[in-house]
Amino acid sequence: MAEPLHPKIFSGPISFLKSAPQLQFLPKPNAPEIAFAGRSNVGKSSLINALTGRNGLARTSNTPGRTQELNFFDIGSTDDGVPPIFRICDMPGYGFAKAPPKTVQKWRYLINDYLRGRAVLKRTFVLIDSRHGIKTVDEEVMAMLDKAAVSYRIVLTKADKVKQAALDATAEKVAEMAKKHPAAHPELILTSSEKKQGIDELRIAVLDAVQS
Repeated sequence: MAEPLHPKIFSGPISFLKSAPQLQFLPKPNAPEIAFAGRSNVGKSSLINALTGRNGLARTSNTPGRTQELNFFDIGSTDDGVPPIFRICDMPGYGFAKAPPKTVQKWRYLINDYLRGRAVLKRTFVLIDSRHGIKTVDEEVMAMLDKAAVSYRIVLTKADKVKQAALDATAEKVAEMAKKHPAAHPELILTSSEKKQGIDELRIAVLDAVQS
């Protein structure tokens, strides 16, 4: 039986692998994958940077919808051709109304096809903005994951941007909604990329999913 992965793995080699604008450009399915999904401007890239301890690993922008492809990062990668311990997939932000309709449709198809058909995908982390809670487009993605039997866990982002009472109320409401979704993990993770809140818990959750 393999030894459990330790969070110190995030202090080791981490590198950008490739961007995949279409499914035929996906990496070889030779390592477990963890996906991060969320609405545009939910703070996904910032959270991935905080998770990995690399400020510039995932691109961040003040312009929502900048990430238009599936971006893959090797965790525990080496230079000798050996597959990484696992990969992180940074997915295009969904629900960005200002993008051209054809672009939005293209993103949605890419996201849906990847989530439903990727055999090495271990878990998806669905990011929800603490300031806004679950929106209709989030529920659509969660329902799709339920239907595809893809395990996912909800992560509240930007927890430092709201007062504690409001944060508690949002977390309670989101947790209640998660109970209605069969593929959702029952426990939320509350995070702040800026304050590094919940990052250690998220790292443990990622590693647990990789080894599941």
